[in-house]
Amino acid sequence: MSTPENVPVYPPAHTVADFTANLAAVRAKIEAAASRVGRDPSSVRLLPVSKTVPEERLRLAVAAGCHQLGENKVQEAKRKWQNLTDLEISWAVIGHLQTNKAKDVAAFANEFQALDSLRVAEALDRRLDRLGRSLDVYVQVNTSQEPQKYGLPPEEVRAFLHQLNQFETLRVQGLMTLALFTSDGERVRECFTLLRNLRDQIRGEDPALLGPGELSMGMSGDYEIAVEEGATCVRVGQAIFGSRALPDSYYWPGETNA
Repeated sequence: MSTPENVPVYPPAHTVADFTANLAAVRAKIEAAASRVGRDPSSVRLLPVSKTVPEERLRLAVAAGCHQLGENKVQEAKRKWQNLTDLEISWAVIGHLQTNKAKDVAAFANEFQALDSLRVAEALDRRLDRLGRSLDVYVQVNTSQEPQKYGLPPEEVRAFLHQLNQFETLRVQGLMTLALFTSDGERVRECFTLLRNLRDQIRGEDPALLGPGELSMGMSGDYEIAVEEGATCVRVGQAIFGSRALPDSYYWPGETNA
């Protein structure tokens, strides 16, 4: 996999003012990208991704307006949820999930964006049913077709969505993907275009399969391209919180980072 050159270094945010400024900068870029393709910027949801960020800094981010946070690792997300129960935060789990962690996600998450396994769907459904809860889910698609990446091959998504119909606690919202990690913007764009086209094809055949048909795609390095290609949710971490000490490979298995 390609590794981008000149990976941006984002200064860490340590005050409410820092977070406010970073959020404004990201939203301005979302608005500009949407305007370039004639989209309404309000149709794009910004999901701040808080992995590795300690709770004391998350309190500052919430004070600056971050009331929904995304986490990759369930154990880290659960700890933060428990430690920040005094704040109004909606939690999204956006990383790969093992079945033995389904009980935790069912207990606190409002959204799960990396569903690509019937076994995980079954485990979530069982736990959610016991708790009397439901969960918004996105189906993860491997648009870069890299064997080391999680996510369903595009050609298997329709059948998987039909299987999800049996789980009443899972509310399918749309599709999610991780683009190639490369500085080649056109190769990144191809991943996003593929997801949008797949969504449109499925909606044309059976609109009920995808609920509102959301597209979660784009991170700090490529969210502007994602917005241009139709993203309705962008998952932005480092551009808001600052560069992480750990490489992306720690969070996204198979990814290579500088």
